[in-house]
Amino acid sequence: MSITPILSAGEEWREKANNWVTGKGVNNQGRVRSDNIPSRTVDGLFFRSQNEVLFYKALKLLGVPFAPLPVFIRGGEEYKRIEPDFVIVKNGVVLVVEVDGDTVHKETPAAAHDRTAMLAHEGVHIERIRASECQTADQAVACAKRMLQVIDKIKSSR
Repeated sequence: MSITPILSAGEEWREKANNWVTGKGVNNQGRVRSDNIPSRTVDGLFFRSQNEVLFYKALKLLGVPFAPLPVFIRGGEEYKRIEPDFVIVKNGVVLVVEVDGDTVHKETPAAAHDRTAMLAHEGVHIERIRASECQTADQAVACAKRMLQVIDKIKSSR
């Protein structure tokens, strides 16, 4: 009697192997918050609301560097993990944008502040926008442009 592995490969084995080797589908996006798991995907990225998807598309259209739903960790004894909705980087300014709405965030203003304080205390600017400001593509573009104006204002005040 001999024990040997059964070698069987599906028809897509080559594509699956290539995806694994190239890291396809691997990203730094938040997906594990058990109380609010992202349920939408666009361009292989995760989002928690349609309003966030529209804001993402607006930022993409405007050509600014940004990260949707990235994971930030502060290690040490006071370990903390947060997943801001968006981080925009422009002209040396880092701006976190939180999209707030009834179905998006259900935290109090104090809890929202506590959640993002670790970034704010490091010099990151935090802006909160209402989900209702991003209900259409045009609204989302206007909102994204406004956030870029906020960055310009922060930059000019330095």
